[in-house]
Amino acid sequence: MKTTNICPGTLATGFNTYSPSCLRKVFDGKKVSHVIDFSLNNGNENIIASVNRISISGVQEKLSAVVKKGKITLTPERESGRYIIKPIPDYKHLRFKNNIPANEHLTMQIANQVYKINTADNALAFFNDGSPAYITKRFDYKKDGSKIKQDDFASIAGKTERNSGKDFKYTGSYEDIAMLLQKNVSAWQVEMTKFFSLVIFNYLFSNGDAHLKNFSLQETINGDYILTPAYDLMNTSIHIDDEDFALQGGLIPTSEYSNVYSSSKHPCKDDFITFGNRIGVLPKKLNSIIEMFSTEQAKVYELIENSFLEDKVKRMYKQSYQERLHRFQRSDK
Repeated sequence: MKTTNICPGTLATGFNTYSPSCLRKVFDGKKVSHVIDFSLNNGNENIIASVNRISISGVQEKLSAVVKKGKITLTPERESGRYIIKPIPDYKHLRFKNNIPANEHLTMQIANQVYKINTADNALAFFNDGSPAYITKRFDYKKDGSKIKQDDFASIAGKTERNSGKDFKYTGSYEDIAMLLQKNVSAWQVEMTKFFSLVIFNYLFSNGDAHLKNFSLQETINGDYILTPAYDLMNTSIHIDDEDFALQGGLIPTSEYSNVYSSSKHPCKDDFITFGNRIGVLPKKLNSIIEMFSTEQAKVYELIENSFLEDKVKRMYKQSYQERLHRFQRSDK
């Protein structure tokens, strides 16, 4: 990795390794090197692509990791890893695949820093050959080491490859997720607001892989359920040709489409307002969320500029944000 003055965690300037705030969030305050002391030999990874549908999640290898003596290392046998490392996928059909770890890291940072979305704690790390890897702290463990009960929405919906086909995680709609959330969460209105924000964020930042398994509920110490921190957020349009929405049922029934959506084939803010009303987001919350996402955010550009993306991909990422923002800002009114 070439020398940098950017924190590979927070993307703040003035740091040549992880900043103190990154170390606190991601590594429990321990001093940890951003360099991983080994490299992956290309071609040895067992990466399997989905046969019918190419998606980023279908080709990304995940490695279990722990931190020992200030170093990120692979999890030894019979130990539980507290981190997940995602190296560059070994799949030649992805565009700009070397930028995938930096893309996921940037998108997660934008979600958290700009839009205050609760995300899995994350950073970039670098193998000793200089290649980047995305690292994220697992959120399904308690401090005492016991596992937290957790289910994604494919499991909650009872969908498997056997009963719903190979693309089971792409079946249904975001409204279906909302109804399951309402059914399974006692304080559902609070969580619904978070879910609503996340669906808009995924649209605005071109995450075309926000499928059923990328939304989950986990048990609290009181025995009820809440949404997990957001994870697997990425601008997938840079790497593959994507639809606006990952789920085949999309956002709202076609009968509810705005005139803009019907004519342009892309939703505008009116469609997200319809969606928010249909899933029970309180009007005051709904309006403030729409206003926040409708406003061009200078901090987005600052984080893109500070990111570890190649310059060409930075330009593509900015252009993608501007295009989606313009689409979102439109209205029938």
